[in-house]
Amino acid sequence: MQSPLIYNLFPRLAGHMGQWLEHARRARQMGFDWIFINPIQYPGFSGSLYAIKDFYRLNPLFIPPDDDDPMETLHQTLAQMHDLGLKVMMDLVVNHTAKDCELVKGHPAWYRRDASGEVVSPSAIDPADARKVTVWGDLAEVDNAGSTDRQGLWAYWTAMLQYHLDLGFDGFRCDAAYKVPGRLWEQLIGAARKRRTDLLFVAETLGCRLAEVRGLRSAGFDYLFNSSKWWNFDQPWCLEQHEEFGAIAPSISFPESHDTERLMDLTGGLVQVQRQRYALAAAFSAGIMIPLGYELGFTRRLNVVSTMPDDWEQTDVDLTGYIAQVNQLTRDLPVLSVEGHWEMVSTLDRPTVVLRKSADGLDPVVLVVNKDWHDPQICHILPSAGTRVIRLASGDMTPTVLTQPDLQLEPADAVFVLP
Repeated sequence: MQSPLIYNLFPRLAGHMGQWLEHARRARQMGFDWIFINPIQYPGFSGSLYAIKDFYRLNPLFIPPDDDDPMETLHQTLAQMHDLGLKVMMDLVVNHTAKDCELVKGHPAWYRRDASGEVVSPSAIDPADARKVTVWGDLAEVDNAGSTDRQGLWAYWTAMLQYHLDLGFDGFRCDAAYKVPGRLWEQLIGAARKRRTDLLFVAETLGCRLAEVRGLRSAGFDYLFNSSKWWNFDQPWCLEQHEEFGAIAPSISFPESHDTERLMDLTGGLVQVQRQRYALAAAFSAGIMIPLGYELGFTRRLNVVSTMPDDWEQTDVDLTGYIAQVNQLTRDLPVLSVEGHWEMVSTLDRPTVVLRKSADGLDPVVLVVNKDWHDPQICHILPSAGTRVIRLASGDMTPTVLTQPDLQLEPADAVFVLP
């Protein structure tokens, strides 16, 4: 299976299903082969995409006007994306429901409860600071591990997944996968693959501990999401995590996601950093993902409760051609589209960093990064005769021959040095 290049079609920004195809076409033109759609099911009182009240109805926001059969419209929309050469991944949320979901009353044994019998709300730690804990009060945590009616609960999830397979989905981003027993994932993934062997299952494990990721080893996941987005080239933790998690499953990188601030906002509008971080994410692991709007330099953070199509931004940024070139490069240089192994060629305490990616049977590649967003730097790499370089952050993918040991780097530059 080819490593996935994923475009996150965030539905609250994209609008109703009749408007999705224009974004899917743009994604395909950039070389993406997967569309990921956040939850589109009927939400609870908060309106959050991830607070699902009814798994068998669609959120009214995504139903075109005067649509009498929304599920058939969804089925046809997925078929049209398939015709474009895209596969489609949906969010599979089985660790919680909306607090006002009918299952809370209809199946009380399916939920975790505190000492007073009240339903427990789930929480998560901040990947950047484990001392920060977020509690989602609009959610009810499902007791997949300890429910006294575990058989009935797991059967419900299995049937729900099968229903969405029938609609035409090709893969699943498994939300907070580490909060769900590995044996349940084994059941869900195993049952789905009896129907189709080409399905993709990706575990969302951000913020969890290594032991929790190891608990998913036998579940059958194809990929994990990694934390390279938060790496500033100053400490070796990201390379160490890459090696540890790579022994469990290959991973997918992203320069920003629907859960993070927009990179363009964080950098104050530095397009060269937008290019650099996309190049890094594309090179770092087997797969990559960006959310709708990254390619156009959007600055407004996506919100699962409040974002609407009116939040679409008019910018003078257009990275669609650049992203298409980087995506093609990951296909042309096979080492870039496998998990591989990273090693430091230079130390991390300099303005520039030199890294080498290798994999068995494939030509390695060296990545040179200017950590300085504002000033040029010089990196001494001692090239051999005929060494080729590709300057990623400049937007020009034309390889050039390096003839001197001093590599000139523009601000926020990223350069591949090829064998």
